[in-house]
Amino acid sequence: MLSDKDLFELVGIRIRNIRKSQGVSQQILAYEVDMEKTNISRIEAGRTNVTIKNLYKIAQALGVTMKDIVDIEREHKETKDM
Repeated sequence: MLSDKDLFELVGIRIRNIRKSQGVSQQILAYEVDMEKTNISRIEAGRTNVTIKNLYKIAQALGVTMKDIVDIEREHKETKDM
């Protein structure tokens, strides 16, 4: 089982990877979800537990489902292989 810290980091990595694959900056994403850029940065770094409400807003802004963001098995495997 993952620790809270590991879970937060893996969700943050998923958000960052999806955002970057779409060429969206943290600043633009923050604007789209009505958050401060520093909050997006903390979420992507796994330094905070993102709420369901904010996870939904981020998913909507990135045009993905919440399931896409919380599907962390791939990130977990890649992180363990490093």
